[in-house]
Amino acid sequence: MKPKAPFLAQPMTKKVVQNLIPINPKSPIYSKLHPLNIQLNPVFKAGISMGAQWKTKGKAEVAAAKGKIFTKLVREIMVAARAGADPEMNSRLRHAIEAAKKASMPRDTLDRAIKKGAGLLDGTINYELVTYEGFAPHQVPVIVECLTDNKNRTISSIRSLFRKGQLGSSGSVSWDFTHAGMIEAEPEKADADVELAAIEAGAQDFEKNEDGSALFITETTDLDAVAKALPDFGFTVSSAKLGYIPKNPVTLEGEALQEVVAFLEAIDEDDDVQNVYAGLNS
Repeated sequence: MKPKAPFLAQPMTKKVVQNLIPINPKSPIYSKLHPLNIQLNPVFKAGISMGAQWKTKGKAEVAAAKGKIFTKLVREIMVAARAGADPEMNSRLRHAIEAAKKASMPRDTLDRAIKKGAGLLDGTINYELVTYEGFAPHQVPVIVECLTDNKNRTISSIRSLFRKGQLGSSGSVSWDFTHAGMIEAEPEKADADVELAAIEAGAQDFEKNEDGSALFITETTDLDAVAKALPDFGFTVSSAKLGYIPKNPVTLEGEALQEVVAFLEAIDEDDDVQNVYAGLNS
């Protein structure tokens, strides 16, 4: 099995405070797993910084970033809990809970989110998944996933954010992405075999990072099964989620790259935005 180096923009891991981080200098993978990273961005592990945009955050900024992460996590938990409040029977909820724990979410906040989502408390808010597609500057394809309780508010914000790019219709760029499962995992021992683990656990592909961690790519229907199997082959799962991997990522450098990163960061800052995926090589 040969590593391909896909690129995803989505949920922070060696700890940056933003949601777009390259897995390694040669990989077009961007991750944004809000749950895993609070100092960096949550949803996957960062191997390097992309330049000046990764600035040291003050205490107030870190607190604000953590608050945004909690907001995204709470929404994900509430939506996942609609299918049942028992994480053993609800894989999406189980992964969301694991992410929340890694983000150090208070237990009472976590429990309240589960109960609200499952309809066990009054004042339940019904969040709806809405997906937008379009282009960042320099024709970089972008998919934005939102969880919202007010679609009119959300589309208004998205239109404004895409002024420096181009907001497209449904299907305008999704054809250029593969919907897949993405599992970030750490080796329990230095000699853990990433390729063997991927094959035996049932992953479709993998991306090995310089720090020894790995991103395992699965079919959407195999995400939970592969995540459960990886520990048997020496890997501890840090995050597991469904996302989009670009088929033909765009390569940019210098000011053009910084312009796109700033565009993506602005979108990710919106309260309704849950995940951002971009077809961009780092």
